Amino acid sequence: MKDIKKIIYDGYEYIDGGVCAAKGFCANGLYSGIKENPSKKFDLCLVVSDELCNAAAVFTQNKVQAAPVTVSKAHLAATGGKAKAFILNSKNANACNTDGIEKSEKMCELAAQRLCVPAEQILIAQTGVIGQTMPIEPIEDNIDSLVYGLSYDGNEKAAIAIMTTDTVKKEVAVEFTLDGKICRVGGMGKGSGMICPNMATTLNVITTDCAVSSQMLKKALSDVVKVTYNCLYIDGDQSTNDTCAVMANGLAGNTIIDSENEDYKIFKQALYIVMSNITKMLAKDGEGATKLLECNVSGAKTEKDALAVAKSVIASDLFKCAMFGEDANVGRIACAIGYADAEFDITKFCVELSSSKGCIEFFREGAIVPFSEEKAAVMLSDDEIKINITLADGDAEATAWGCDLTYDYVKINGDYRT
Repeated sequence: MKDIKKIIYDGYEYIDGGVCAAKGFCANGLYSGIKENPSKKFDLCLVVSDELCNAAAVFTQNKVQAAPVTVSKAHLAATGGKAKAFILNSKNANACNTDGIEKSEKMCELAAQRLCVPAEQILIAQTGVIGQTMPIEPIEDNIDSLVYGLSYDGNEKAAIAIMTTDTVKKEVAVEFTLDGKICRVGGMGKGSGMICPNMATTLNVITTDCAVSSQMLKKALSDVVKVTYNCLYIDGDQSTNDTCAVMANGLAGNTIIDSENEDYKIFKQALYIVMSNITKMLAKDGEGATKLLECNVSGAKTEKDALAVAKSVIASDLFKCAMFGEDANVGRIACAIGYADAEFDITKFCVELSSSKGCIEFFREGAIVPFSEEKAAVMLSDDEIKINITLADGDAEATAWGCDLTYDYVKINGDYRT
């Protein structure tokens, strides 16, 4: 996204600020020493609202769920969907530890004591190595600095603190008008590996000053996740820690959204813009990636069928390798379309690939179309490739995002712990 210039998009403007763009949200990030880190990269952050928020979250579908997932679920249940702050750390996932719940609860308690609120109003997310004991001492030693350093401009520090193998921070925010009031939605995310469809969110925090009930937040988040983060594929491994939470403090002053009215649709679109942009950022920064891949499927009988085909193509390791090699081995696309769990007529599908360097049709009515290898090589040399598939069986459509599969992915994961 642009960092300085605002861009108008159908009544929404991209703005700076990430999780601090919305009124009443502050943040901070710092290096605490959770893991020995010679470069002293940030590994701990906190996002806080001036007012108690209505909140909602979605979590990993992995049966092995990390302690912070269990704790955040319990806190949301205990408060009836309320939250004041979100504490996060990188370097250690606090997963599969006998004292994991205790450590996650302790982190929430430390933050809550400094903020003078109940511990149940603190959400938590953690990321890093699975199966390593989480040290609580770095949190205890640095919690005062973390809280006292909170700033309404602290979004960048927070976004950096949740990075693991990420090469760039990921944050975006939009501004829009609702009920005559200026409202904002902003977010930050992290993730480069251990990402596959169905809660591929890794860690994501979304904030808004829009007044929205917890029930409507939950519905909007659930619906938008299905067509954004759940359509993201890097490597087929589903994390134990995936968490995406949205907090709404209502400071924009709009009439609270407590039903699926027109205001709800406007808010939901803002949420979609933020989450879809972060999804693309996550895909482009996949571990070792050199190309962002976007698969657009149209003409399906149902959205379920369109999603199945899009995910099938974006998840094909053979296709991902071909894109890394800039090889127009498009038979791999047809193969992935064919084994997708979807209903369609195989004699009708059409495929074209496009980038800023050209657009080439490869399949028409289920059969290969002659093409220039030279032009295909030029088109595939770009760092963003779109795969456009038409099934010609209906009106439903869907999009999935991913990246190429490279030598560096193996290198990164071959010595991840060190």
